[in-house]
Amino acid sequence: MPDEQLWETFFKPEDILWKMGISEKVKDAADFGSGYGTFTLPAAKIVSGTVYAIDLEKAPVESLKDKVKKAGLRNIKSILRDIDSVGSGLKDESVDYVMLFNILHGSHAEKILKEARRILRPKGLAGVIHWNYDPTTPRGPPMEIRLKPEQILQIGGQIGLALEKQLDLKPYHYGLMMRKT
Repeated sequence: MPDEQLWETFFKPEDILWKMGISEKVKDAADFGSGYGTFTLPAAKIVSGTVYAIDLEKAPVESLKDKVKKAGLRNIKSILRDIDSVGSGLKDESVDYVMLFNILHGSHAEKILKEARRILRPKGLAGVIHWNYDPTTPRGPPMEIRLKPEQILQIGGQIGLALEKQLDLKPYHYGLMMRKT
């Protein structure tokens, strides 16, 4: 994870969330790999229910808890958990939207997408933001584990997630919105 100040320069979170289908029509959402809360905090201001912020690193989870308290938000539940190893811990069909932002790398992608599909309510959305497959991007995972959109779509199609929309999130990312079928 890059330094928080650098990370924040890569995104305009509110704009991206709207483009990626987060609206007041979304009741509950999960943010897999929530990190510093870059997307969690603004999502909590948009959705009508709870945002489950799940990350495997203690420091970002604790930092997010402090930010939530300072912001006076009551609809974020921060969870310290390794989704890749033990899943999200959320119930089947318990959320309308799963944010998979910059976490689908290499062989872990299928497991994480399956977990996202499991917790999505019928016709729920999995939103994917990932680094472009381009070695000139300033950060991101190594190219050998960085997935192209078509690779993620292939996995999604095999497990019951159908492409609804693909976005170019310049300058460094792409977005995929996949609906649970």
